Amino acid sequence: MKKFLFTVLLIAGFSVNSQTTQNQFSLNFLVPSAEYEVSVSEKSTIDFNLGVGFAYTKSDFNGEHFGIFPGFETQYRYYYNLAKRADKGKKTSENSGNYIAGVASLSSGDPIFGDLEYANDYWGFVGPSWGLQRIYRSNFKLNLNLGAGLGFNDSGDTYFSGIIGIQLGFKLGKEK
Repeated sequence: MKKFLFTVLLIAGFSVNSQTTQNQFSLNFLVPSAEYEVSVSEKSTIDFNLGVGFAYTKSDFNGEHFGIFPGFETQYRYYYNLAKRADKGKKTSENSGNYIAGVASLSSGDPIFGDLEYANDYWGFVGPSWGLQRIYRSNFKLNLNLGAGLGFNDSGDTYFSGIIGIQLGFKLGKEK
């Protein structure tokens, strides 16, 4: 009986631990950025991402232009399927799960590199998104983020805008 009770408590302890969010730092290489995700509750985090974005245009009138632009993005993430993933025996540690998020981002209109310059000094985005994040045993990270919301710029223009984010990178540090 003692062994059975100990086993149940041990499994419950692992389940509780695996269903809570964690603080983590990662570097992304597909679109270079540094990211820090801070746990604010058992199933919620705030994610800060500082990096660059790529833009390309081609037209008969202006020709081809590209630019690499600095940007900052933050998200409030709520991981809604951690318990379901844990029940199926899937990894939930290191915030491996699906989430809904509120997103806010801001980017410069002046490129760090390239010849594509926008008339605006900055543009931004605010809106909801859905995402999934997986951290594998090698600390390889995959994050997909899809959403839609309100775009804006320093000229006072507002417009409907979509967001598609794909991050490939590595979480730094060891799993807790």
